[in-house]
Amino acid sequence: MAPLKQSTAVLPDAVCNNTLFLMGVYTMTFTRKLIAALPAMLLCTSLTGVTTMSHAETTNPNAPVSLVEKWDKTFAESQKVSHRKVTFPNRYGITLVGDLYVPVDRGDRKLAAIAVSGPFGAVKEQSSGLYAQTLAEQGFVTLAFDPSYTGESGGYPRNVASPDINTEDFSAAVDFLGLQKEVDRDRIGLLGICGWGGMALNAATMDTRVKAVATSVMYDMSRAMGHGVGNGKDRYSTADRRIVLRYLNAQRWKDAQSGTIAQSNHDIYVDNSGHASAADRALPETLPANPDPVLKEFFDYYRMPRGFHPRSVNSNGAWNTTMPLAFMNMPLLSYASEMTIPALIVTGEHAHSRYFAEDAYNALGSKDKTLLIVPGANHVDLYDNVAGKIPFSRFEQFFKTKLK
Repeated sequence: MAPLKQSTAVLPDAVCNNTLFLMGVYTMTFTRKLIAALPAMLLCTSLTGVTTMSHAETTNPNAPVSLVEKWDKTFAESQKVSHRKVTFPNRYGITLVGDLYVPVDRGDRKLAAIAVSGPFGAVKEQSSGLYAQTLAEQGFVTLAFDPSYTGESGGYPRNVASPDINTEDFSAAVDFLGLQKEVDRDRIGLLGICGWGGMALNAATMDTRVKAVATSVMYDMSRAMGHGVGNGKDRYSTADRRIVLRYLNAQRWKDAQSGTIAQSNHDIYVDNSGHASAADRALPETLPANPDPVLKEFFDYYRMPRGFHPRSVNSNGAWNTTMPLAFMNMPLLSYASEMTIPALIVTGEHAHSRYFAEDAYNALGSKDKTLLIVPGANHVDLYDNVAGKIPFSRFEQFFKTKLK
């Protein structure tokens, strides 16, 4: 995905006073005419069953990028649930796009509901949709949604994440679910996968409307970006952190001077000579010889037919390079000890992310909490159940017990 070119030109006829803060890159004032000329990359390719929109057409950078009505998921459609595309705003005015799943045999009953999102860099047509549809088959109303700035959801620039805004996305999903006729608003839970596990815990600590929370192979993305993901432990030394910060802030100068938002992998590597660098893409286009086992796990899901989706950052793009700055300075789970609701933390025995789950479990203040380690499972085994290792029955049991 090509970087987006920005301009600081001020047009004399109609100046728009809305200032768009580009997520830790720089702040610019857009004119109405400039907004109307936002890049064509925001247009979704016209396909049968697709409602295409663009920020150019709506003059609203927070509007959905697209609303695809046809089934375009990486998993088969279930006949046991009804499905519909929905939109809802978050507190920052960004319109999120989701898929609402409702059991077809619901009758007139109000049901417990679960908001689902993740993994980090994925879209609702991948893992979160599979989890949502499966839990709907088990009797819940579920909502899988694209976080702000990604997938079909609104927000500009594209391909950026925020510890604050993405935590808010979960609460916005609670807002939406609580207004649906099928939902008992006193029985709403959250489920976060991978990087959205930490976001779900963060939201559940703050949002008293959430009655139970679960995670699957969770990451704490503030720790992942702020300290590096190592082999069962943090990778960065204090000196490495300073090198990464200098690298990212040097990129801010480049972005400000060029008017171009650089994109790359969010994981910054520091070599033995103190040089920082990042890959050009979230994942390589082709798998290198003798790849790192974790890279191969991700590649085999996101870049192969098994899990590839064109709107997924991990499948088909890169993040804004300076995105880690916010995560390095605003840690998630700062108030985890204050959580009081039931929590289920699921991870794999061989998941490289296991230490995130174990440390989060230990930090949670909930008296009613469970750490479930799935035997023989790695991180990506719990994305799509190809290996048959996602413990859906345990998620079902947890939410049916805790959302009574």
